[in-house]
Amino acid sequence: MHRSEKNRVVEIGADRIRPNPAQPRRVFDEEELRNLAQSIRVNGLIQPLIVRRTVDGYELVAGERRLRACRLAGMREVPCIVRECSADASAAMAMTENLQRRDLNMFEEAEGIRRLLEQWHVTQEEAAYRLGKSQSALANKLRLLRLSPEEREKITAAGLTERHARAVLRIDDAALRRAALNTIIRKQYNVRQTDEYVLRLLAGESANSQKKTFVVKDVRIFLNTISHAVQTMRQSGIKAQSLKSETDEYIECIVRIPKARVHAGGRKPA
Repeated sequence: MHRSEKNRVVEIGADRIRPNPAQPRRVFDEEELRNLAQSIRVNGLIQPLIVRRTVDGYELVAGERRLRACRLAGMREVPCIVRECSADASAAMAMTENLQRRDLNMFEEAEGIRRLLEQWHVTQEEAAYRLGKSQSALANKLRLLRLSPEEREKITAAGLTERHARAVLRIDDAALRRAALNTIIRKQYNVRQTDEYVLRLLAGESANSQKKTFVVKDVRIFLNTISHAVQTMRQSGIKAQSLKSETDEYIECIVRIPKARVHAGGRKPA
């Protein structure tokens, strides 16, 4: 860092500042940017950007929305504070700024936290402390990443809340979860309605599972009954045989009873 830049606001060419590759925010509202750009034209940029010097210029640490608005406003140079920091520290500052401003949607925040965990090589507990969150809150955020990109996109586009997303996450079956999400969006369920709907789905899924288990147990009872009957015949002197085979499609059970032992007096049928 040049000595003249340290702890001072300096003017830097807007085209010399590269975006922060660790920027967690992916969606920028165009109307908000235009409004901010108009405010900057009238009042100037009140809060400088934070950048760090790299071998080929400057890299943004915090303030991407402001930088985009400055460019929209036609500013060739923007006021900046140059910080001396590593790439990891830059990523942490970008994430912290967005968290403090609540600029991220739930999935951007979750992705940003995941990237920081990978960069910092720390536990969830340590990351939660650094970000000023409880460990449970951080864990709940990361659970949102279990939703597929398609599901996340639908939730964001529909304007559903994090509580909607958490309710949907309770459905483990991917196909059922997708169908449920479509229903929630189509019927515009609020959080309470979504919770009740998911509970009904889970209760039905559990009932079906219990029913299947009961049927399986019934089949085993039937097979045991056949085996017991064959054993009883053998004890009575009838040389009965029980043959069982099983495939992916069915269970086949054959009982063979010698006809000579069935007819009274051992006579063969006419």
